[in-house]
Amino acid sequence: MKVNMQQWVQRVLLSDERLTFPLMASTGLEMTGMHILDVVKDGKRQAQCIQAPASRYPSAASITLMDLSVEAEAFGSAIRYTENETPTVIGKIVEDRETACALEVPAVGSGRTSVYLEAAALSAAEIKDRPLFGCHIGPFSLAGRLCGMTEILVNTRREPETVHVVLGKCTDFLVQYAQAFKDSGANGIVIAEPAAGLISPAQCDEFSSHYVSRIVKKVQDEGFMVILHNCGSTKRHAPSMLSTGAMGLHFGNAVDLADILPQISSPIIVFGNLDPVTVFRNGTTEAVRAKTGELLIRMSSSKNFVISSGCDIPPGTPLRNIDEFFAAVRAYNDNTPWRTRASDTAT
Repeated sequence: MKVNMQQWVQRVLLSDERLTFPLMASTGLEMTGMHILDVVKDGKRQAQCIQAPASRYPSAASITLMDLSVEAEAFGSAIRYTENETPTVIGKIVEDRETACALEVPAVGSGRTSVYLEAAALSAAEIKDRPLFGCHIGPFSLAGRLCGMTEILVNTRREPETVHVVLGKCTDFLVQYAQAFKDSGANGIVIAEPAAGLISPAQCDEFSSHYVSRIVKKVQDEGFMVILHNCGSTKRHAPSMLSTGAMGLHFGNAVDLADILPQISSPIIVFGNLDPVTVFRNGTTEAVRAKTGELLIRMSSSKNFVISSGCDIPPGTPLRNIDEFFAAVRAYNDNTPWRTRASDTAT
């Protein structure tokens, strides 16, 4: 569905209701009875997984699966697959300056990137009542998977030139990958850059935000919105994240949004940040209701806030907790006591 995303942002800012955008594509696994292994290698099944939550929940937008191994695999990294856990990168493929320089930028469509692009295209064609966001890893987080996270953190100080070589190649690929999501019919991209929370704000400027801004400048326009996600301890990183030019910033539960929102004014939208594990997957329905209500009340004065999970809601999260989250938001919007139950609203 074609959407003017600048107008969508304005609708969010002017809405009389608090809108929601939890990162919950994996919820489709529970709804369809599929396993992770069913969808990470099959675009049609993944599309069914993405579309299922959109048919049940009134989220302001939908999103493709968050799988931060896809891009590293396209570069040649080995991947560990299991039936019920998100694939993970094994080992590293960049050892030194020589292997960094020899690293080849893969073509978009190589590895499983074709699967995720197919899922985005099929979902964009079917989800007609809200924007669809693709998702890919950020440049520094991808470089960390190629070089080893411990090694790249050390080398930001010892061998920054080598790190920049890898980052340049990662960004070249991610620009093309984001463009491919755009061409598939997606209305935006969530760039997941969790590793940037492990470095100082100054390093974040140099090794992450500088490269993210390249992606933003290439693909973001009135029809395509970039949301930058960082689930680290990012209280001091907000200015760096803002410098990328992304139209939205998504924060994890490691920060207090009361520390973040004063740093970010409209029209930048702030998304976050209920704990996806403690609250959504492992919490009781009572805890989900209480935590959702608390966050909504604390953020009530910020028109540029959209309530979301702090990161991707993991597989195995009970649907009753997702139901309770949306029921709590509806109750808040209706200005009623916290008595609405998931059993009353589930479809």
